[in-house]
Amino acid sequence: MAMDLYHIWCDLKPGTSDLDFTESVREYLGSLVESERIASFRLSRRKLGLGPVQLGEFHVCIEIRDLAQLDDAFREVSSRAGPIEPLHAAVNQLATNLTFALYRDFPDDHRKHGEERF
Repeated sequence: MAMDLYHIWCDLKPGTSDLDFTESVREYLGSLVESERIASFRLSRRKLGLGPVQLGEFHVCIEIRDLAQLDDAFREVSSRAGPIEPLHAAVNQLATNLTFALYRDFPDDHRKHGEERF
């Protein structure tokens, strides 16, 4: 099944423990997986300094079935209420220089094969 991929790159605020950040991301996004608001996530860190500086040292890739699922996750988090808010705040207070992108697996499941468009 093709997925949409929501990417987040960031750096840590000065004095932030990398392991505290990792734990906060896992608790926050893990709760969204448990509630089926996202399909899965992955946290990675730049290795050997390789990569564009403007993208930040840490990368979070969130997999979602479709934009409806992403919208549902945004709706839950943007409510700033319930059990998700302290988990979201715990990540936000540790990260800086955030950059976001939305990609999709390609070709899409609904793409008609054999048709090329430029």
